[in-house]
Amino acid sequence: MNRRDFLRTLLLALSAAASARASSYARAASPTRRDALGELLPTRPLGKTGEQVTMLGLGGWHFGRLSSDREAQELLEVALEGGIRFFDSAESYQGGGSESRYGRLLTPRYREHVFLMTKTTARDAATAQAHLDGSLKRLRTDYLDLWQIHALTGPQDVDNRLKNGVLEVLLKAKASGKVRYIGFTGHTRPSAHLRMLERAGDVFDTCQMPVNAADPSYESFVQNVLPELVRRRIAPLAMKSLANGGFFGGTQHGEHGPNPKVVPDRLSMEEAIFFVWSLPVSVLITGPDNVDQLREKIRLARAFQPLDEAARRRIVEKVADMAGPHGGIL
Repeated sequence: MNRRDFLRTLLLALSAAASARASSYARAASPTRRDALGELLPTRPLGKTGEQVTMLGLGGWHFGRLSSDREAQELLEVALEGGIRFFDSAESYQGGGSESRYGRLLTPRYREHVFLMTKTTARDAATAQAHLDGSLKRLRTDYLDLWQIHALTGPQDVDNRLKNGVLEVLLKAKASGKVRYIGFTGHTRPSAHLRMLERAGDVFDTCQMPVNAADPSYESFVQNVLPELVRRRIAPLAMKSLANGGFFGGTQHGEHGPNPKVVPDRLSMEEAIFFVWSLPVSVLITGPDNVDQLREKIRLARAFQPLDEAARRRIVEKVADMAGPHGGIL
């Protein structure tokens, strides 16, 4: 890695965060807001949409894999009581199981109070339409607040999905009122995000991607994608902020494991999470395995203070050697 280029590009993204504070991206706290359920967590703008979303959201993959509806209901109640109003899912999670669980436990009582997002892995228009119809049915709602093209794998995947009409289905769904906002996601390659922005960036409201302290040191979303999202006023949605278990030595999707640990060996949980919130992200989507983990993130959201540039740089440097396939953090 060219250290000078790395720091210059990182500082560009971080200076964008500082300039965005006037519009409440990375401020310590927003004015207290309440709804019928209680006090919300601090909110941030969802890009150019005019929406305000809570700075912490609940991840649907982890929610869907909980062992029982009773456990899931407890997690939901902790999320809502703690001020979370952003809920994530995808048709691919547990074969629709995550959406169905939200449809049983969340939307019947709380639909009007929450921002509900799901995603489609469709590679063609017909499948995308089928996914939309299925998602609405499973979620037991007439509309989605956000629907995203999910899990882009690279530039060719972007080109193929656009050629096969997936984006047209999202645009028609938005025009019809079945979807309020649209976006796209990807887990591994910034080049996929950049191709989508190049091909169709003006139509999107959101972009979901990994954002964590190891990212700037390997094929970075923070370096390469985040500044472009800020420039276009597309809302960045942060995921894998603990590297999907990788910060805990994880060796497989969403699990802890025997690999070298970032948390707590190199960074505290607070450092890892505050690093992300100090960037211009609209929401950090967390995937808790239990209520204690969720309560910890809620506590951190309420205690958040932005890290200055020097602190952010020190955090990146602490884990730079662990980034990428050779370091063990993907």
